[in-house]
Amino acid sequence: MSSMRPAAAVTIQDFTSEVNGTALAEDALDGLTRPFKELPPKYFYDSTGALLFDQICDLPEYYPTRTEAALLKEHAAGIVARTGASELVELGSGYATKTRILLAEMDRAGSLLRYVPIDVNDAVIRGVAAELTDDFPSLAVHGIIGDFERDLCRIPQAEGPRIVAFLGGTIGNFPPGARRRFLREISGLMRSQDRLLIGHDLVKDPAVIEAAYNDSAGITAAFNRHILRVLNLELGANFEPDAFEHVAFFDPGHEWIEMRLRATREMDVHVAAIDLDVRFADQEEIRTEISAKFTRERLTADLAAAGLELDDLLTDRDELYGLSLSSLAD
Repeated sequence: MSSMRPAAAVTIQDFTSEVNGTALAEDALDGLTRPFKELPPKYFYDSTGALLFDQICDLPEYYPTRTEAALLKEHAAGIVARTGASELVELGSGYATKTRILLAEMDRAGSLLRYVPIDVNDAVIRGVAAELTDDFPSLAVHGIIGDFERDLCRIPQAEGPRIVAFLGGTIGNFPPGARRRFLREISGLMRSQDRLLIGHDLVKDPAVIEAAYNDSAGITAAFNRHILRVLNLELGANFEPDAFEHVAFFDPGHEWIEMRLRATREMDVHVAAIDLDVRFADQEEIRTEISAKFTRERLTADLAAAGLELDDLLTDRDELYGLSLSSLAD
């Protein structure tokens, strides 16, 4: 009997009409009519936004990406050996740059069967699927083009022990209540043999954190304003992005970064797709992102509220960033 594994297969499910149409319109209507206006950060990441974020990741001030990658390189073999995983599900996969470290280790261990990336960007999912099946000829890729907050139900049944990966510190973009609800949804997908791997930015010197969101090259500012261009393109709005200033600061009470856009003058904006007129006062702000920073205590409490328990928290020497590995609580 041959010991060769089957040839690679690619399956793509596309739910972008739901993501880019109804969801964006609903979120814009909700966020822009609040007394304190805000927009969900997931809408930064169209093709242009994804490229801008890649540039941010290469900036000297932006430590999370390189620190997370270094932790994965250091601990991938141990994670794979500990979990025995044959399948990797990734929420908000992007270009899967760091995930390849885990996939390569799973391949070396002889356990790699399937990768299930979820991302809102069609071109990213299709491109990653093509590249990975070239790199790992026996790998099956089941790509889901959609919103991981809404489309967890689209994840196929597991074919073996599974790691669910949520990297990049994205868990910090959820307010506390929503974060715990989302973790409960993830735990509902897991079995006793599965593990959840999350990347967490850690609480540290606020000056280090603020510098990562106020880079000297101004790329984060361009990325922040880009969310207004997304509304112009997708919803027929007439925002003037350059009329808004980039603002980012650490809130010590909540232990999170806030990114905002501040109007530099009074203005009226019309959002055609939802027939909404929005008035901005001079210096009025829109919150575009929160990014919570974690302590072990906060992480453990969040996991416990979702029926999960912390197996390990792996950090760099300076404790800038951590990878948590957790499982279903007994």
